[in-house]
Formats: sequence, structure tokens, C-alpha cells
Amino acid sequence: MKQQKSQDSFDRKRHIIGAILGPVCALLVYLTPIAGLADNPEAHKLLAIVTFVAFWWICEPVPIPVTSLIAPTLCVIFGVTSATDAFKAFANPMIFLFMGGFLIAKGMMVNGLDKRIAYGIMSMKWVGDSPRRIFLAIGLACMICSGWISNTATAAMMFPIALGLLEAIREMMAENGKIIDLKNYKYATGLMLMTAYACSIGGVLTPIGTPPNIIMIGFIRELAPEAPQITFFNWMIWGFIAMVLFFVVTYFILQWMFPADVKHIEGAREFIQEKKSSLGKWTRAQKNTLIAFIIAVVLWVLPGIFSAIQNISPNAINADFVKNYNAHFPEAIAAMIGGLLLFLLPVDLKKGKMTMSWKDGVSGIDWGTLLLFGGGLSIGGMVFSTGLSQWIGESLTDLLGGHPSEYLFLTLFAVTALLLSELTSNTAVANLMGPIAIATAVSLGFSPVPVCVVMALCTSLAFMLPVSTPPNAIVYASGYIPITKMIKAGVILDIIGVFVVSVPLVYFLVKAIMGV
Repeated sequence: MKQQKSQDSFDRKRHIIGAILGPVCALLVYLTPIAGLADNPEAHKLLAIVTFVAFWWICEPVPIPVTSLIAPTLCVIFGVTSATDAFKAFANPMIFLFMGGFLIAKGMMVNGLDKRIAYGIMSMKWVGDSPRRIFLAIGLACMICSGWISNTATAAMMFPIALGLLEAIREMMAENGKIIDLKNYKYATGLMLMTAYACSIGGVLTPIGTPPNIIMIGFIRELAPEAPQITFFNWMIWGFIAMVLFFVVTYFILQWMFPADVKHIEGAREFIQEKKSSLGKWTRAQKNTLIAFIIAVVLWVLPGIFSAIQNISPNAINADFVKNYNAHFPEAIAAMIGGLLLFLLPVDLKKGKMTMSWKDGVSGIDWGTLLLFGGGLSIGGMVFSTGLSQWIGESLTDLLGGHPSEYLFLTLFAVTALLLSELTSNTAVANLMGPIAIATAVSLGFSPVPVCVVMALCTSLAFMLPVSTPPNAIVYASGYIPITKMIKAGVILDIIGVFVVSVPLVYFLVKAIMGV
């Protein structure tokens, strides 16, 4: 309770500060003569609006999606652009990629497919009642599920499982005459942190795993169409490697910091088996959901497979066939096919019952994220169309000393994205920093692809504070995580995640895959 009050107090102060500083700083920017923008009033006004939006996205005096709608609205009011141009980004195909992904994820949750996957992992024979293996299994279940569904939903699903296992430890200890306080029990802290961190780590696996991934891909397609474009298959190659590396580091660090003091957890195996048995047999709805999910995944990865085959044997697949496939089944359409199948595959034809109802489908779409994404694309497009991007790029180039190495450039933006994500929504950070990163990369003569990828990866490493990401907040509410322990673990993992994994991975692997 005390921890929650402290967090609420921090949030209130953040909201008040942002509400005041946003408009004040925007007004100062608007009234201050800026040499590079003297002949470009639209860009100057847009810079003031972006300043306002940045403060409100970071400090959240109103919900972030509301700010995302305020931004294009202000741009129309102050004559930066027309209403048609300001709001057309809200119909971008990338939004429908996310919408389809949300529908599939909701279908998995409504029909219990996500729990079946999680309990299936937890109940494997190799897990048993070993605390270390349970620790690993909890992390794997969280990571795999959050690669396809919301990290918040995954954390909410796995949180009570972790609590149940900790209660089993407490009861076992009590039977052996040892009374433990879970609030001061190292293993409890570690298991809670693993539950949260693995949910965030899993998001890097796919473009739809977490909003920053798809936002960065969208920015590249909209703002840098001449750059090599990232496919679903491309992302999964480096996303899988990054996910595994992040997870291995996290597992060993947390095991080192928060070791178990018992070799077996009496009743753990029975607890998991009971949870699994409660799911019963596979239902028709679960089977249909799995079919829809597999179809979407196959449609997503086929273009990458076709491309790989063509690189090995150019004549193995007809080039026109591949071109037509890509034209008729882009990622957004693949996602919508998977999502819409849930409304078409029947569970009981006599009763007219389908795999997912319209009510469940609508509630499963994170409309706020879609609005945030649309607002970010709108602002990003205007940053480029007004010429503000050129001014930002040139200004940052001068600030960086003319022409830094690309490795240093990637590191600077990776660290900036991480630090901002520790304080506010990683989705807002991606929207805010994406256009700036692309503009600066272009100004320096670098491809914008690596910097967008490294920033997306680093926004998933927000491990230091409860406010950093919803999974952190969920497990922090257990009362088993002292804030100092979360900060310490988060700092160690952030440093390793940025300097040992993210930047080297992007600089050497992503650049090689994309040919930039």
C-alpha cells in the first residue's frame, strides 16, 4: 500500500508538471525567433506543437491517445496543414496490421489458448518442483506469450500463477518449522521481476509484439520509402536473437541477485497440474483460434521464405508470383485475415455461435494504441513535409560534432530511447523519437533502418521503475519488490541490454540482413 501511494504521488506530480510546462514551453518556442526556421512559419509552428505534445506524451496530464488526437487538431487550427492531410495517417495500413494482431490476441485470451500455452510450458517434465527451473519456466511462458499478445495481458495472466507458487513455498517452509515473510524473501522478489521482465522481453520477437516495433517500421515506410523495408520475417530473425540474448542475461542476473534457498518446492508440480487440468479438453473455439493464428503467421513469414529461396536459387520461384503475393497479401491483410477468421469460424452453427463475438472483438482492440500510432504517423509526416526534419537533422548533426561514427550515433539514440521509456510509455517514446532519429540519420548520410530498430529494441528494456511499463507496475503491486531492488536489477540489465546486446546486434546483424 505504501509503495502504491508513493507511485501515485509521483504520477500526480508528473501530470501537474507536464500540464503546465507543455503549453508554456510551446509558447516560448513559438515566440522565440529561430534562424533556421525564419522563412518557414509552418515548420516553426509545428515545432511549438511538437514541444507541447512531447511534454504531454511524457508527463501524461491527459491520456496519451487524447494527446495524439490533440496534435493533428492543433496543426489544422494553426494552419500547418489541411484536415485531410492531418488525419489520413489514421487509416495507414500499419494500423490495420496492429488491429488484426489485437483481434488474434483477444481470441487467444477469450478462448483460453494463451493459458493452455502457458500451463503447457509450466507443466513440462523438466520443470518439476525445482525453484530454478520454475523460475526459468515462468520466464519462458511469459516471453513466448508476449511475443504475440499484449505484455500487460500476459503479465496479468502469469501474475497469479507466480503468486500461487510463492504461497506454496511459504506453506512448505511453515510445515518444516521455518516462517518466511514473502515481502523480504529474495526468491519472491526475483520471481516477480522475472514475470515482469520476461513479458517485456518477449515483445521484441515480432513486429506486433509491442507497439514501438510496428511504429518504427511504419515510420520507415512513410518517411523513408527509399530505404530497404523491414518485413515480418526480417524482424523475427533479429527479434528472436535479441529476445534469447535478453532473456539469458536476465535469467542469470536475477538468479544471481535473488537465489532460492530451497532445492524443491513441495506441491509446486501439483499446483501447476491442477491449473492445467482445470482447462479441460481442447475446445472447438481453441482449435479455431489456433487455426486462425497459424494462418496469420504463415502469411506473415511466407514473403521472407520466398525471398530467402530466391537468394539461394533465383529460378526456384516465379518472380511474378512472389510480386503478386506481396501485393495481395501484405502484412496488414495477413493480420486482418487471421483476425476476421475468428468471426467466421463456427463453434456452434445451430446457435450461430462463432469463435469470437463482436463484443469481445471490439473490447479486444486497443483503440488507444491505434490512435497513438495514428497521431505519431501524422506528426511524423508533417515533420518531414514542412521541412522541420531537415532543420532538426542539421541541428543534431552540429550538436554531435559534425559527423560521428554510426556506432556512436546508434548508441546515443539507444540510450535516449531507453531513458525516456523508463519514465513514460514506450509507445509515446517511439512516436516522439522516430521522426527525429530518421531525420538525423538522413542528415548524417546513414540508413534510418538501424537506428529505428535499435530504438525499438531498447524501449522494451524499461526495467528500472514501476511506472516504466505495465508489467512492472503489476508485479510491484504484490509488495514483494523493494523499489531499490527493482532499480538495481533494472540498471544492470539496462546497461547490458544496450551496450552488450542491442547496439552490437543492430550494428553487425541488422545492417548485414538489410544490406545497409
